[in-house]
Amino acid sequence: MMDRGFFIILGAQFLSALADNALFIAALALLNFQHAPEWHQSMLLWCFTVSYVLLAPFAGSFADSMPKGRAMLICNGIKLAGCVGMLVGAPPLLAYALVGFGAAAYSPAKYGIVTEYLPHEKLVAANGWLEGATVSAIIFGTVLGGFLVSERIDHLVHSVPVIGSLDTPTFAISVLALIYLAASWINLYIPKLDVEIHPLHYSPKYLVREFWTCVRKLWRDPQGGLSLAVTTLFWGAGRTMQLVVINWSIIWLGIPFEKATQLVAVVAVGTILGAAAASFYIPLKQAFRVLPAGIAMGVFVISMLFVNQVSVAASLMVIVGALSGFFVVPLNAMLQHRGHSIMGAGHSIAVQNFNENLGILVMVGIHALLVKFFSHPLPADINPVAAAYFKKGDMPPMYAIIIGFGCLLMIVMTIIYQMHRNAIKRGLMPAEGDAPYHH
Repeated sequence: MMDRGFFIILGAQFLSALADNALFIAALALLNFQHAPEWHQSMLLWCFTVSYVLLAPFAGSFADSMPKGRAMLICNGIKLAGCVGMLVGAPPLLAYALVGFGAAAYSPAKYGIVTEYLPHEKLVAANGWLEGATVSAIIFGTVLGGFLVSERIDHLVHSVPVIGSLDTPTFAISVLALIYLAASWINLYIPKLDVEIHPLHYSPKYLVREFWTCVRKLWRDPQGGLSLAVTTLFWGAGRTMQLVVINWSIIWLGIPFEKATQLVAVVAVGTILGAAAASFYIPLKQAFRVLPAGIAMGVFVISMLFVNQVSVAASLMVIVGALSGFFVVPLNAMLQHRGHSIMGAGHSIAVQNFNENLGILVMVGIHALLVKFFSHPLPADINPVAAAYFKKGDMPPMYAIIIGFGCLLMIVMTIIYQMHRNAIKRGLMPAEGDAPYHH
């Protein structure tokens, strides 16, 4: 059973992630309000994520150089600065990149503090809570962001004299700034742990060399490397699918932007269910048993092309989310356990962030290129919602994107599954249930 301190940590992380996800939707609306090119939507996520890759050699050392609650507070202030940047007229891509800078430094602290706070036998259950809170933040953040930029709020804003001069995206971003402040307030109550504090080295050359040593260690560890391959693929495909689901909902299902963001939230509901099932039924030593769920996830992604009813689409999104939550939570716990054992919590999470967000950069970059160079004219019989949303008269190549991502998931997960079987045969890792993993 988790104690009060763990739930304070969880609450601080939830509010910060809630604001991150809602701000993404508000920034999309701001780009649309400013009539920015369609491919800027993909670049918005790319700009947020690039900090995770660039800061990876330094973020782990930063998190391990002070109490992680303090590190979380500092990073939350950086996120708030990016949010305020949007309010004062900074380009949305640049301002959201600053939010990503804060999030990149925040991540090793928020995951590392859980690894330090709890014994390793509770890590799968803790990851169930943590992923549940993170995905809940995606759900409520996505819904909140869509609600704050909806027509109902637009009418409300313009009916109040004090704020009537604001456009709807600006009002939404103002509300989210208050949520970042609330997250900072909760950070003040995070327990201070009696753990070793590593001095912060200020030499970039030293930090980069130390980081690459950690990267090699984790990839060369049979259990850690395999887990890292899966989570890298998962986050790369998962974040890109947020954009895919929104465009698919508008084009295929003919629902408006606000409703499309709610369908993204439905995926997150499924992820919570899958994460909960994994935390109850999959112990740490059997983490790799969930690999076939990743293959099945690719099949269901491709089936999106055969759905044109909202109710069926919602059911499909729950299944996709449940499969993703079921297979990523045990492997994430395994990755944290192996990383903490090999190199320390902060450095381990920084290596994980580097690889997973490099996967996001590659996949989101490919998505942006597909949208920029292979978009095609809207057909004459396209639904009015899509015609209104894609103002410039073209839309993304949905067939290529959906089939490509579905096949990528199936092929890569099949290869990883076979690598796992071969590693067991060669004695590089124990068969599930036969022997415990080393601590």
